[in-house]
Amino acid sequence: MIGIVWFRQDLRLADNAALLHACNECDVVIPVFIDDAMEESISSIGGASSAWLHRSLESLSADLSSQQSKLIFRQGEPLKVLSELINETKATHLYWNRCYEPKVRKRDEEIKTTLSKQILSKQIKVKSFKGSLLLEPWEVSKQDDTPYRVFTPYWKALVQKLILTSPYEMPSDLKPAEKWPDSLELNQLKLLPQEPIPRWDEAMMKHWKVGEDAAHDALHEFLEDGVQNYKEKRDFPAIGGTSLLSPHLHFGEISPLQVFHYSNMHKAQNPHHDHGVGHILRQVVWREFAYALLYHFPETVTDPLFEKYKGFEWRNNEEELKRWQQGNTGFPIIDAGMRELWQTGYMHNRVRMIAASFLTKNLLIHWHKGEAWFRDTLVDADIANNTMGWQWVAGSGADAAPYYRIFNPVLQSNKFDGKAEYIRRWVPELSKLDNKAIHQPSEEQAKQCNYPEAMVDLKATRERALDRYSQIK
Repeated sequence: MIGIVWFRQDLRLADNAALLHACNECDVVIPVFIDDAMEESISSIGGASSAWLHRSLESLSADLSSQQSKLIFRQGEPLKVLSELINETKATHLYWNRCYEPKVRKRDEEIKTTLSKQILSKQIKVKSFKGSLLLEPWEVSKQDDTPYRVFTPYWKALVQKLILTSPYEMPSDLKPAEKWPDSLELNQLKLLPQEPIPRWDEAMMKHWKVGEDAAHDALHEFLEDGVQNYKEKRDFPAIGGTSLLSPHLHFGEISPLQVFHYSNMHKAQNPHHDHGVGHILRQVVWREFAYALLYHFPETVTDPLFEKYKGFEWRNNEEELKRWQQGNTGFPIIDAGMRELWQTGYMHNRVRMIAASFLTKNLLIHWHKGEAWFRDTLVDADIANNTMGWQWVAGSGADAAPYYRIFNPVLQSNKFDGKAEYIRRWVPELSKLDNKAIHQPSEEQAKQCNYPEAMVDLKATRERALDRYSQIK
């Protein structure tokens, strides 16, 4: 029997249910990655994520080669590509781990239905597995079988239902083929920027290590050095108190089950780290919550979860949007975050909330615009997390911040970057200002530092937002 394993958001060999079942059930296993142009697919993402994806595929390909296997690269519409590959290899089985983006999920169901109908003529068995979540979205619901819209009861229900098992080990034999089907070269997928030279992604990716081994190194380093004080440090962007696991989880270089398993092992060996481990695991479940919302409310990719917000009147000023994107708002903490994002493909979560609040509430620019920018510039650009986060800040989503919660960037800056170390790192033109002035430079100070004047009055724009939100309260 010959099995095809379709890799997507599961770019790892360990704890990979589709790969393990293929190796257990088949005599030959053919791993494949398909560069798919359909919106929401793993290869139809923003520039920063594409740069990460190229390197992650490179790492996975090398890991497979070290086990005498090979990652086959193809391009095109998956049903057509998979059908061709089945015919070429005389495959009898097709395996994949499930994805949950609305269009991808619909497409996968059509592929499974179409190929399964051919069982009698071609003996194709199609099997899909849970590979990127702790529990399937439909496994956690309220007593009346409706989905949760608030995180805390969702968290309690998931923890109660979750039965933790050990992650799967990497298969001992990847069942390589004697003769491999034709494959494109990874570079032919053109996931990397084609110009200019030097490419912008090279500087960005110097901030990261990519691949399955790197993901596990990041987790264990965090558990050893960061988890003990995670709750106290995670809101301070200059400290580096977060795990930085989000891109590794997004591309499936590590699974949430592996994060839970190794975190709990660490907690057993270091009981004094119990508090920090609990909080990092809670963050993993926030990711689960985002996917549950995406599954049950697929319309939230474009529409507000709460109907009344459909009538909200946005301003959508393109010039103001551009200043926000370029980190030239005149509010140092926001500009630091936007510049960190542009240079590293990442932004600290506290600063993401501040920047998003400013865009949607002080500027009254639609959250779609911010979500699209983040999707293009984040290496962890995840549709579920991105959509939930932006709707949370805008006030239109599940467990949303109340409409009257508007983050004041100056107060937030003083509270979470009191010594302005984060600001000085990413907005160096302000580095000579003292710790009091740097959070809100005067017009004269900004001019002397060649820094833009604050683009709006915070008090006036706050009142404008409150007035507009109160109209649909």
